[in-house]
Amino acid sequence: MRSRTVAFAGIVTSALASLTANAQQETNAAMTFFVTSEAHSGDLGGLAGADATCQRLATAAGAGTRTWRAYLSTQGTQTAAGVNARDRIGAGPWHNAKGVMIAASVADLHGDIERDRNLIYRETALDESGALINGRMRPEGENNEHDMLTGSDSHGRAFPAGFTNGGVDLTCRNWTYDGPDGRAMIGHHDRLSGWNTSWNSSHVTAGCSLADFNSTGGAGHFYCFAAD
Repeated sequence: MRSRTVAFAGIVTSALASLTANAQQETNAAMTFFVTSEAHSGDLGGLAGADATCQRLATAAGAGTRTWRAYLSTQGTQTAAGVNARDRIGAGPWHNAKGVMIAASVADLHGDIERDRNLIYRETALDESGALINGRMRPEGENNEHDMLTGSDSHGRAFPAGFTNGGVDLTCRNWTYDGPDGRAMIGHHDRLSGWNTSWNSSHVTAGCSLADFNSTGGAGHFYCFAAD
């Protein structure tokens, strides 16, 4: 019975996502949000390297005049504070490559006042060229890649210093590690899951290599936002 309930919930969530996305009007607004098209391990070169990836992909797509930031948190230590993803991305609003607004503000993006105020679903969380990223719903024979690296809690904040899963942090050593004995918190861009449909804080990975990401439904994609 439980498996049928979960499957039905997934179907309903997908249908609602499609209806919501289709109801949004595409505009001429400049792209200020996308999902990286490239696959990555957990070694992104730290926040600076991840930001550079966002900037490079945006530039290739004709949006390089903006200042792009990766939606990633880092965990702190006893002597250095962590970095919150939500504090890195500007004030909004943000639009995808087709001009659809995915969130009007940081508060709307994270549901600070009212939950589910953003419009991040598979149909709207497009890459820099406007293409879909494979999720649970995907062409036959292709891999599920809906796990988005964030290292964040559901409000876009870093986990406390010393907080671990299996003895390791949740950011692949602050995005500098690609070994099997690491972890990263991820969200689901398609909002489909057996239990937690959060776009930014659903579950941890099996490790920090690309193969580890693949094993749990990911390919090392992450969100990029224009911060200016």
